[in-house]
Amino acid sequence: MNKTKSFDIPKQLIWRAYKQVSKNKGAAGVDEVSITKFEENLKDNLYKLWNRMSSGSYFPEPVKAVAIPKDTGGGQRILGVPSVFDRIGKTAASMYLEPLVEPKFHEDSYGYRPNKSALDAVDTARKRCWGTIGR
Repeated sequence: MNKTKSFDIPKQLIWRAYKQVSKNKGAAGVDEVSITKFEENLKDNLYKLWNRMSSGSYFPEPVKAVAIPKDTGGGQRILGVPSVFDRIGKTAASMYLEPLVEPKFHEDSYGYRPNKSALDAVDTARKRCWGTIGR
């Protein structure tokens, strides 16, 4: 590890996180920087993000609030749109931490886990109530 950096964050991790975020496209955050605009200075932007994250000086920006119609109709809900920098940073953190913490979760833990949802939790509870799976 480079002793001038507080955290050992591989540059390749930031690159992989960028590739994942760029596939999803998404809207610009409060900084109004779209993925296309971010890519205009890609090398410098990724370096800046890596440098700030690995030195411990990275702080996410506020999230842009966007009102969108509710799926069920009748009103709107607020959607938070983070900046491209933040989406890449959060994705990199998730890619780094998830393999370390995922094995420590209980198998019946469903919140914020890959390939598990609230509907999966309800389905498991329903099956247990009706005695169709072991306890």
